[in-house]
Amino acid sequence: MDIQPLHTKVEKSIQMLFGIVVLESTSGFPKSESNLYCATADGKVIWKAEKPDPYTLYSRMKLNEDGDSLSTYTLSGHACELDLKTGKILSKTSIQ
Repeated sequence: MDIQPLHTKVEKSIQMLFGIVVLESTSGFPKSESNLYCATADGKVIWKAEKPDPYTLYSRMKLNEDGDSLSTYTLSGHACELDLKTGKILSKTSIQ
């Protein structure tokens, strides 16, 4: 399913029963917003991922085997696990 990105282009998307988890390109994306979010098929944003640092963006995401969380990485060196239903950070580690 194609989804219209909010600001840049879709780098990766994961189709879930409740929506589509979208990771947009960091190039040109406003740093004040989260470039990782979940939207419905018609483009309504359900949640935007909480960020470990207000001025960083997400660079990678992967659905975890439990089906309830995402593993993510940020440009500023954080590895985070996010709740798939809310986008809230469950855990974070600095990898620098």
